[in-house]
Amino acid sequence: MMKLIGVVFAVVGFCALTVAAQEIKTTTKEKTKIEVKDGKDVKAIGCVERGVEGRYVLTNDGGKLRYMLVTDDNLTKYVGRLVEVKGLATDRGDAKVKIEQETGTTGTVAGEKRDESKTTTTTKIEGDLGMPYLGVRSIKRLANSCR
Repeated sequence: MMKLIGVVFAVVGFCALTVAAQEIKTTTKEKTKIEVKDGKDVKAIGCVERGVEGRYVLTNDGGKLRYMLVTDDNLTKYVGRLVEVKGLATDRGDAKVKIEQETGTTGTVAGEKRDESKTTTTTKIEGDLGMPYLGVRSIKRLANSCR
């Protein structure tokens, strides 16, 4: 009986080592694209600030929100600077914004590549969004400081 118990522990230990030796790696990438549809062409001057969720906003001299900036570009170099932004703007009642989010996962199990999976979700929002959006077509620095 003791011999049987010893064999069982040896088999269980071997299986645990085999499972532990398999390396599992997964990588998930997420990309979000937001675009303004059917807006009015505008040229707005203001200060670029960081908004919620890493987004950027254009504020006026008093720091009040003018527009939520919509772009795939990194605007970090414009934060705290006075800029001129040209693009399509939506006011509260006529907003049409399209948000497309793509999530992809790739991975390997024990060095063997597994199938890649991709999911795309598209959301269209129309009407009063609670704030105006400005789809950035171009941005130009006017001054190194907002104040």
